[in-house]
Amino acid sequence: MNDFQAVADRVEIEALRGEFTDAAMMRDRPRLAALFTPDGVLRMPNIPVELVGREEILAGGERLQSRWDIFVQTTHPGTIVLDGDTATGRAYLQELARTLDGHEGLNYAVYHDRYRRTEDGWRFAERVYEVRYLDTSPLAGAAPRATDTPAASFAEPASPERLERAATALRANGFAAEILDDAAAARVRVRELVPEGAAVLTGASETLRLSGIDEDINTGGRYDAVRPRVLAIDRATGADEIRRLVAGPDFVVNSVAAVTETGSLVLASGSGSQLPANAGGAARAVWIVGAQKVVPDLSTALRRVEEHALPLENVRAQAAYGVPSAVNRLLVLNAEPHPGRGTVLLLREAIGY
Repeated sequence: MNDFQAVADRVEIEALRGEFTDAAMMRDRPRLAALFTPDGVLRMPNIPVELVGREEILAGGERLQSRWDIFVQTTHPGTIVLDGDTATGRAYLQELARTLDGHEGLNYAVYHDRYRRTEDGWRFAERVYEVRYLDTSPLAGAAPRATDTPAASFAEPASPERLERAATALRANGFAAEILDDAAAARVRVRELVPEGAAVLTGASETLRLSGIDEDINTGGRYDAVRPRVLAIDRATGADEIRRLVAGPDFVVNSVAAVTETGSLVLASGSGSQLPANAGGAARAVWIVGAQKVVPDLSTALRRVEEHALPLENVRAQAAYGVPSAVNRLLVLNAEPHPGRGTVLLLREAIGY
C-alpha cells in the first residue's frame, strides 16, 4: 500500500467515525445502521446490548434513542491500524445523557473497532463499546429548547426529516405510525382502518371537522356513531349512560395537541370526557395529526398547548358555547403497551390547531 492510499484510508475511516457520532446526535437511525457492513456487529456490554446486522442495529437504535431526552456525544481521534482492505482502531468519546424517565449521567468510553473496505467505502465490521468512567450525578444543565421555540413556529409544518423522526420514535414506542400527504389521504385511510358497523367516538377536533372525517363518521351511516347518540341524551338524567358510551367504544378517532419527536402524544381537554377512550378505554384508536403539531419534546408540547392551541380553542368555544375554554385535563401517551392498538396518521400538511 502506497503512502497516499494509506493517508486516504485513514481520512475516510476518521470520517466514518465522525459520521457515526453525527447520525447518533441527529437521531438518524437508518444512516447510522448503514455505516455498518450488512453483517456488522454493535456490542455494548455495559448496557448490555448486542446487535448483529443492519436491521438489528436500526431497531436497537430506535429503542435506545426513543428513551432520550438529552444526548450529547463527542468523539475524539484514536488509533487506526491498516491491513489492506481491513483495519482496526479505537475511538475515545465523552457522553452525557438524560432519559425521559429521569436517569442521567456523564461517561467516558472507548469504541474498539474493526473496519472493512466495501464498494461503498469503509464501513464498521464491529464496534465494541467499553465504559471507562461513569458519573450518574444529576446534570446541572438543561437543553435550551423550551425557550428557543417561538410560539409563531407552532403553526408551521414540520420538515420531512422531523416527521420521519417522530414516526420512527412513535413506532419504537409501540404505536403504528404512517406519514400521509394530506387530509384527503387521511380520510381514505380512516375508512380503511375502521370497519363498517364499529362503534366510533370522535373527539371534538378541528382537524376532523376540516378534513371531513367527522362528517364521514357521524352522519355517513357507515358506523355506529357514538357522538350523535350522546347528543341525543338528556345530560341531567342520562349522565351515567353518556359516561359509559364515551369511555369504551370500539374505536376512538381524534387528533392531538402535539406529537413529540421522541414519540409521545399530548391531548388537552376542558371536561376530560373524551380522554378515557384515548387513554385505553377504546379497543382501537386513530389519531390524525397535522404537520404543524410536531414538536421536539414534551416541554415544548406543553408550551404549544398553552400558547397556541388554547387561545384558538378559546375563540371557538366562546363562539360555539358562549364560555371560555380551559386546559383542565392533560393526557400524555408516552407509549402504547398494546402494539397495534393506536395508529397515528401524520400529515405532511398543516390542518387544525
